[in-house]
Amino acid sequence: QVQLVESGGGLVQPGGSLRLSCVASGIRVSSNAMFWYRQTPGEQREVVAEITSGGSANYADSEKGRFTISRDNAKNTVYLQMNSLKPEDTAVYFCNTFIQTRGIKNNYWGQGTQVTVSS
Repeated sequence: QVQLVESGGGLVQPGGSLRLSCVASGIRVSSNAMFWYRQTPGEQREVVAEITSGGSANYADSEKGRFTISRDNAKNTVYLQMNSLKPEDTAVYFCNTFIQTRGIKNNYWGQGTQVTVSS
């Protein structure tokens, strides 16, 4: 059974930094594409960053240069380092992965961690 558990959210002032963690079980983060999404009330979840099974990172345009996704294979954990945070980064952040079997894509989500950027 795949489980994703996020942590590291909190309240931070504009310009500050946070590092989110996503501990995975039931999968190997080194073998799966892993994603960070975020969602604000009334809005759809939007992808923030991806790290492929090969270790390549991809980012939404608004996060390039500010956010860094990484992973620790030994800890089976994915991280999102967020710098130069802005009030518009306030959201619930979710860790995500998917497993595709016989053409069926199964998505797995963590419970989310709240990030609030405010002075």
